[in-house]
Amino acid sequence: MDVLIVEPLDPEVLQWLAVRHAVRYAPQLAQDPQQFRRALFQVRSMIIPPSVALDAETLRAAPMLRAVGRLSAGAENIDMEACARSGVEVVRPTTASAAAEAEFVIGALLQMLRRVPVLSADGMLVGRELGGTTVGLVGIAPAAKPLTQLLTAFGARVVGYDPTVHASDPLWQRSGIEPMGLRELFEACDGVCVLLTYYTRYRGLLGERFLAGCKPNQVLVSLAHSNLFDEDALAEALTGGRMAAAWFDSMEPGMLDPARVLRHLDTLQVTPRVASTTLESRSRSAWAVARRIDELLAAAPPRPDFKATAPDDLADLADDPASG
Repeated sequence: MDVLIVEPLDPEVLQWLAVRHAVRYAPQLAQDPQQFRRALFQVRSMIIPPSVALDAETLRAAPMLRAVGRLSAGAENIDMEACARSGVEVVRPTTASAAAEAEFVIGALLQMLRRVPVLSADGMLVGRELGGTTVGLVGIAPAAKPLTQLLTAFGARVVGYDPTVHASDPLWQRSGIEPMGLRELFEACDGVCVLLTYYTRYRGLLGERFLAGCKPNQVLVSLAHSNLFDEDALAEALTGGRMAAAWFDSMEPGMLDPARVLRHLDTLQVTPRVASTTLESRSRSAWAVARRIDELLAAAPPRPDFKATAPDDLADLADDPASG
């Protein structure tokens, strides 16, 4: 079998793949891990949802697998190192959700600036406008470019920081973003958007060193892994009067448990990873993943089918004079 599709897929994309390859569409396998593994023996590629884990043990059940696709940008359910050792390419859309994420950030900034009032010079509690603010981007992800364009259209100044991009890199100028150190960014910005790709070395990066000195009444939107933040420092910033509000599009399990410091904070809003998921982004992602899988299957001819050899077959070969 060329393609096993376990995630619900756009019918047009499904038909396009079926014309080119042997396709099995079986989204029900997502609910049955044992049946899912049994289905992998002759599979050359597959598209799986976030709920289906692909680890080293599962890969051993898929000796012919060469590609696994994910429609959403994240790949937390896939053991990337195990796939690399097995020669399995993980196919993910890199820019399909960028526009959706940029729009989500704009909406979150507008809501927080307007609904979390600050004290004006004449003593009134009032909301704020996005135009005229300084917004900092932490991490130059694909969403940074369309987000910068939208922020500039509102009249905001855009600054940015990325630990992997030097301040002299031409990328900053091409993107229309002014590079700035991370401490200076938090001190200068009315709004901060965290897009940084998470690696274990970044765990707790955004802690007291930066959050304690953030600009008063700052609002923050994070589309990144919540482990980038030190939760104690974040809670202190939100309850101590420095940060006006924060919006996370997903948090790691347990961070909002009753005994944790972020529980019941009125100034913290969490959504269930919806920034990248729109009708349009799903369609773009499906086409991007399908086309790449098609390329990989065309470039790598199928291996001969694995077939069990029965004892009777061996006896027949031994009796056949031509076999000797």
